[in-house]
Amino acid sequence: MTQPLAGKIALVAGATRGAGRQIAVQLGAAGATVYATGRSSRTGRSEMDRPETIEETAELVTEAGGTGIAAQVDHLVPEQVRDLVARIDAEQGQLDVLVNDIWGGDPLVTWDKPVWEQPLDAGFRTLRLAIDTHIITSHFALPLLIRKPGGLLVEMGDGTKAYNDDNYRLSVFYDLAKVSVNRLAFSQAHELKPHGCTAVALTPGWIRSEAMLEHFGVTEDNWRDGAATDPNFLISETPAFVGRAVAALAADDDKARWNGQSVDAGTLSKVYGFTDLDGSQPEGFRYIVEVVDAGKPSDVTGYR
Repeated sequence: MTQPLAGKIALVAGATRGAGRQIAVQLGAAGATVYATGRSSRTGRSEMDRPETIEETAELVTEAGGTGIAAQVDHLVPEQVRDLVARIDAEQGQLDVLVNDIWGGDPLVTWDKPVWEQPLDAGFRTLRLAIDTHIITSHFALPLLIRKPGGLLVEMGDGTKAYNDDNYRLSVFYDLAKVSVNRLAFSQAHELKPHGCTAVALTPGWIRSEAMLEHFGVTEDNWRDGAATDPNFLISETPAFVGRAVAALAADDDKARWNGQSVDAGTLSKVYGFTDLDGSQPEGFRYIVEVVDAGKPSDVTGYR
């Protein structure tokens, strides 16, 4: 197996589960050393109260062929992030890839209610988890990333800029959180360009995270049975798909062509040729626009 990222150092902030976990794993499969951070550790759970841990993620990275290093970090605490980056600098002397995937807001989001019916404390906590964490992490990590040209920053969100600009995303707080992540990539792209580094906003399609599989009462082995609940579930993708998108970006010597752009994993799969674990290339956001939002009958033919 070729490992185009051998010798590269990555920090995946928010790698406990879902997209973050598989981004870390796929970077590891490409040969990278990956620092996997999050709040949920074998020593204790975060407010998400789920069983996945950063130690498990690090072990999966190593099993995939990379070197996984777990670090329990709350990315809302500047001192913890500062100390993490100092550790990476001391141990590696470089940082080639930073993925800001911190989220953890799902338990706080109240769906489809107007702002005057939203709980303010939960709403502002959502924004802090989605935006402040990313800014704090970039503040401390980017000075290490820009020491040499070719570095990559990936801002992970939900929805491309083109989609989010034209669609209301479930609540004022969730909408603002996801629009802001895309804008952060745009802004940081402007700041990174003089240093020869690249920032990209990236979104998966309908991702089959651990929580999503539980919601549909299925496993990865029988996930298609979820179509009995929602036929559109057949367009869904594993977290490995967006993980492979990040690995492809990181290995691209011409990654600067994506600087400041907002793109989804399905689009990148057509450019770089990677697939999901089943060999398909699901185009989740094209399907959402052309089928779901258009009110057409569910049919994934030609979309994966």
